[in-house]
Amino acid sequence: MELPLVCVVLTGCTVDEMLKDASLATAAGADLVEVRLDKLWTREIELEESEEDNDVKKSRKEEVEYEVKPLDSVDLKSVLSSFKQGIELPVILTCRPERQGGYYPGDESSRIEVLKTAIESGVSWVDLEVDISASERKSLMEKALGKTKIIASYHSEEHPPPASEIVAEVGDYSSQGDMVKICYPVQGTEGALRIFEAAWELRDSEVETSVMGLGPGGDWVRIHAPLLSQGMVYTTMQVGWHLSHSGRINVSDLTTAWKLLGYSA
Repeated sequence: MELPLVCVVLTGCTVDEMLKDASLATAAGADLVEVRLDKLWTREIELEESEEDNDVKKSRKEEVEYEVKPLDSVDLKSVLSSFKQGIELPVILTCRPERQGGYYPGDESSRIEVLKTAIESGVSWVDLEVDISASERKSLMEKALGKTKIIASYHSEEHPPPASEIVAEVGDYSSQGDMVKICYPVQGTEGALRIFEAAWELRDSEVETSVMGLGPGGDWVRIHAPLLSQGMVYTTMQVGWHLSHSGRINVSDLTTAWKLLGYSA
């Protein structure tokens, strides 16, 4: 059974933090890593400590708040050079806007310039949201042609629609990149099953997909991604009970699950 690409989403708000996480991802056997460039314009806000014991505090690590830094606080070309020199694996560069849950503090035109610079750096993959204007997307796709693969991504704020609608959305976005990534928030079994059903219907499609949920049950598609012929699975180096609750999964836990389920040797 052919396994999907395993991508570790790097954590941290600085280049050094992301490079450290990338090193751990390489050692853990990841196929590639995602750099969230928009996170470089943030810093973590220290939350008030409670009287919880250390184990509980560690398990609540996901409850992090961020404040956004000024636009001129990041030297993008220097940052991209550091990632190019310091990361051994192929890289996905992403600069998520606020409208899709990201942190980039500038306007859309300046964000497009960030994406152009990312492509010009020769990166393996770039993430382009499907709601980028048609003219800007055409320009970015032409710049990427032949050297940088494109992930056409959509992060919905709405709960998953029926599976047939998810499949139709994937079809609508298939011309916008080399892979279609769709993510929905889920709060229970019904939403998670809709995503799973859509992934099952898409398993024989010629479109490379990465369909997922964020919330309880959102990790079902990730765990069974080889069975569902998913093109890529997003994972993390983080650990803790909160990952399952948020629909995410640790990269080592994922590979262990695949072995136990007979998806890999």
